[in-house]
Amino acid sequence: MPSPLSVWNTAPTSAPAQRADRYVPGSAAHPAKMLPQIAAHAIATYTRPGELVLDPMCGIGTTLVEAIRLHRHALGTEYESRWADLARANVTRALQTAGRDSGQVACGDARHLTRLIDECHHGKIALVVTSPPYGNSVHGQVRSTRETGERGVVKKDYRYSHDPSNLAHVSTDRLLEAFTEILTQCRRVLRPGGTVVVTTRPWREGGELIDLPSAVLAAGQAAGLTPAERCVALLAGIRDSRLITRPSFFQMKNVRDARRQGIPLAVVQHEDVLVFTRPGQCPAPKATSDAPRCTAACRAPSLAAVRSRTCARRARCGGH
Repeated sequence: MPSPLSVWNTAPTSAPAQRADRYVPGSAAHPAKMLPQIAAHAIATYTRPGELVLDPMCGIGTTLVEAIRLHRHALGTEYESRWADLARANVTRALQTAGRDSGQVACGDARHLTRLIDECHHGKIALVVTSPPYGNSVHGQVRSTRETGERGVVKKDYRYSHDPSNLAHVSTDRLLEAFTEILTQCRRVLRPGGTVVVTTRPWREGGELIDLPSAVLAAGQAAGLTPAERCVALLAGIRDSRLITRPSFFQMKNVRDARRQGIPLAVVQHEDVLVFTRPGQCPAPKATSDAPRCTAACRAPSLAAVRSRTCARRARCGGH
């Protein structure tokens, strides 16, 4: 029997509106920024003020900014120095506004998380919120002829970096292997009963579906974490009981191209939210949240059983 899903209403406004005036110039160039309301919902649901929140792949620091705004302490690590510098600047800005709490960002490979984070924090982290990198097809910004004065559409800001060692540029198999190592490191720094929240989504590559959510579930189990919930974080708004989509240029192009080939694709309107816990005695009751939550445990396949490519180009599949 499948586990029930809990829906997080995390896109009442657009992503730019959620980030307005809270981030330093240059932050928008990151190709895969987490939606602030997703991070905020997770933090408000699974922690209380004064507790410690970690993002091991923090990018420009969205999770950290939201943690500070909610009066939590924030830790982050980031592989790319460019984004780590922006994350530090955004944390500094958030701390100036909040006037209390703390935030730190280390630059390094999250597969060595226990070395990057001071030992005084080991075993004390209440919540990890993070997201693995996706394929280039879901990233980037475009400029039209009207904006550039040049013919055609120009794509920009779709790469994390030019470093081939960055996990955004490796094969899906290598990404999953590395992400399992990162989750293992997270388990080691979490307190007993602590929570890990991973947001992810499938994407298509060469017409084939990369089923990253199922693979991440298996990776979490392989890392020694216990699946607890599987939720949906909306990327679409709700108005008069109807979803108001906010697709990117690339999402619309991919859907239209697929439909011309007879594949009934739909625009992605949510992120999968996979919630794990570290085995051990649970801490005191978590903070309440206005959004509903599911309580049934997820059933994840073993890592060996997961196929990252599950839908061929000519297959009849929809909803992704």
